[in-house]
Amino acid sequence: MKKLGLTALLILLTTTAVMIYTHSDSRADSAKPGSIDDPLVTKSYVDKLLAGGSTGGGQGTTQGIETTVVSVNPGEVLLAKAGAQFVLRAGKGVAYSSDANGISDVTDGKDIKSGQPVANNHLLIFPRDGRGVMPDPQAKAALTVLVIGGYEITAAPSSSGS
Repeated sequence: MKKLGLTALLILLTTTAVMIYTHSDSRADSAKPGSIDDPLVTKSYVDKLLAGGSTGGGQGTTQGIETTVVSVNPGEVLLAKAGAQFVLRAGKGVAYSSDANGISDVTDGKDIKSGQPVANNHLLIFPRDGRGVMPDPQAKAALTVLVIGGYEITAAPSSSGS
């Protein structure tokens, strides 16, 4: 009986050792703290990152970029600064461009020419100054536009085209 108890104990210990070894071996594939896959960082690095400071290494920041909700009245044009983004939230708007080029509607993946309608809730990107949106002259109602980046509001030209 004593031999049976020792044999059972030996089997239990062997099984436990194999399970522990297998479990620790499966963790060998995961990133080790401090390795290139899981680097350690300092508290000051994290604080700087959370505060919006630049961390170098080619990573950009959103520091200095403002998001604003702008109301554009009939007779006005909302002109984007280079790199700005607009989302027409309310109202009926048309594209405005001071040259032959239009504005990029990245939601639909198309170019909107000056005077053409701008769909609500579509992301518009402006690579250069001189382009924007204005209320549809036929609608005679204000627009509400979410603006990311720089902009200015000016008087609309006598026609919606250039």
